[in-house]
Amino acid sequence: MPKIGPLEALVILAVILLIFGPSKLPGLAKAIGKSVVELKDSLRGKSPDEESPPGPPGNQG
Repeated sequence: MPKIGPLEALVILAVILLIFGPSKLPGLAKAIGKSVVELKDSLRGKSPDEESPPGPPGNQG
């Protein structure tokens, strides 16, 4: 399988910039990052509730 070099990566980024435009790229990157995090969590078997353990009972004051 051929590897992607720096020139190919630059061409791919340029095409993405032309398709989506500069105003939508931050939102697109955020969505991709969130998807990757969710995929990793699902592969590990974590649920969103497991990430933040509850505090001790009676200490909610």
